[in-house]
Amino acid sequence: MSPASDGAGGGMTAPARGWAGVGGTPTTLILVRHGVTDHTRHKRFSGGLASANPGLNEEGRGQVRTIGKWLEPIAPTVDALITSPVRRTRESAEILAGFLEKAVSEEPGLAEMEFGIWDGLTFGEVHEHHPDELAAWLGDLEHPAGGAESFRDVEKRVLAGRDRIVAAYAGCTVVVVSHVTPIKTLVADALGAPLDAIHRMELAPASVTVISYFEAQAQRPTANLRLYNARPTDAPLQAF
Repeated sequence: MSPASDGAGGGMTAPARGWAGVGGTPTTLILVRHGVTDHTRHKRFSGGLASANPGLNEEGRGQVRTIGKWLEPIAPTVDALITSPVRRTRESAEILAGFLEKAVSEEPGLAEMEFGIWDGLTFGEVHEHHPDELAAWLGDLEHPAGGAESFRDVEKRVLAGRDRIVAAYAGCTVVVVSHVTPIKTLVADALGAPLDAIHRMELAPASVTVISYFEAQAQRPTANLRLYNARPTDAPLQAF
C-alpha cells in the first residue's frame, strides 16, 4: 500500500512529515518569554490584564537587555515586533525595540492565563486554601484556574492570535514577546502533542523559542520547532 493512498485507490494524501510537502518562505515566530518580576521570583501566580499586572524588576530588565544584545545581530532579518499587552511583556518588548529598531504592536490573544482569585498567591498557598480546585485544574484542561480561564480557553485564544500574526506577516520573521503558558501552548501545537504536554515543559524567563510555519499541501500550515528555551549563555543566535 502506498503511504500516499488510502489503500482503495481514493488518492488520500498523507499528512506532511518533517520537511516533506512544505514549500515557500516560512513565517517564523521568535518567541521571547518576558523577564522576571517580583511575582516570578517568588513563584506567585501572575496572570494577564485582569491580574495585579506587575512590571519587570531590575533583574528582569537586565535579562531582557541581554536578550536584546543576543538578538541584535539578526535585527535586519526581523520584520515586526509584537507583544502581549500585559505590563511585563510590554516593558520587555519596549526594551527589545531599542535593539531591533522596530515599533511595538500588540496581540491580546497572547496574554498569560487569567488565574482569578489565585492571582498573587504562591502554589503552596493555593494548595493550602484551595486544594480541591487546584487538583481539578491540574487534572482537567477544561477546569478554570481560580474561577477564571482554563488551559483550553487559553489554547483557543492563543492559537487564534497566532493565526492572525501568521496571516498578517506571511513569509516574515516576527519577534513575539509572550508568557510561559502561551509559548508552551504554541510548542505543543507545533509538535502535534496533546495540550497536557505543557505540564512536562520547562521554560525559563527571558528565553527564546522559535517556530516556523510553512504552507503545506494540506489544509493547515506545517509547523517546525527550530529552537526551544534557549538563552544567551547557550550559543550565538543565527538568523532564521
